[in-house]
Amino acid sequence: MDKQENQFPQFGLCLNNEGYDASLEVGKVYRVIQDNEAASHGYIRVIDESGEDYAYTINRFHLIQLPSAVEKALLDASPR
Repeated sequence: MDKQENQFPQFGLCLNNEGYDASLEVGKVYRVIQDNEAASHGYIRVIDESGEDYAYTINRFHLIQLPSAVEKALLDASPR
């Protein structure tokens, strides 16, 4: 992993699940998958409740940086 990739927010806090009640929970932290193509169109790719990664509009999330120990624990627990 290069330095730039390390600085990419790997988690997003869900702010809006309208229309995606089964896929997203408001207030839950989701793992973000870096996808520059999706981002160029205003989308963010996250691993949602299905355990798969899907693209959602960026305004549904607040990207967050977590302390490295917390980030490592969440990444270790993540299905990917």
